Amino acid sequence: MISDRLEELGLQLPVIVAPKGSYVPFLVSRGHCFISGQLPPTTGVAESPGPYCGIVGANVSVETARDAARHCALMILAQLGVAVDGDFDRVAQIVRLGGFVCATPDFNAHPQVVNGASDLMLELFGEAGRHTRAAVGVSSLPLGVCVEIDAVVELKN
Repeated sequence: MISDRLEELGLQLPVIVAPKGSYVPFLVSRGHCFISGQLPPTTGVAESPGPYCGIVGANVSVETARDAARHCALMILAQLGVAVDGDFDRVAQIVRLGGFVCATPDFNAHPQVVNGASDLMLELFGEAGRHTRAAVGVSSLPLGVCVEIDAVVELKN
């Protein structure tokens, strides 16, 4: 059970906040749950934005960005939990993760960063957590964060 596995790993699902734009956090359609891009936690204070804000390869390390991606995955799971009414047994397969890494132009370790999210899905769902993926470098992300991850999840009927 996913909640037991989270507890074993010493992890908790974060509190979901309302979207700050004209979109929904997830949409279930034709047996799939499409989860909008999720961000790591920020302090919400411009003067002290938190460790997950900045540019990988400049002022954010690969290790910190990888941890940020893991936090994004926890947000994905929190949204997914709402979509499946807390019944993670309804998850058939994590189909795809899309990873966006705010990085310097010469940075090329995007896959290592996004592994923070991918590895958590594998830890929690086993083979059902094995997914396709994109790891893309971008020049900026919302709220100045260094990573954003979205997901597509196949649900059981």
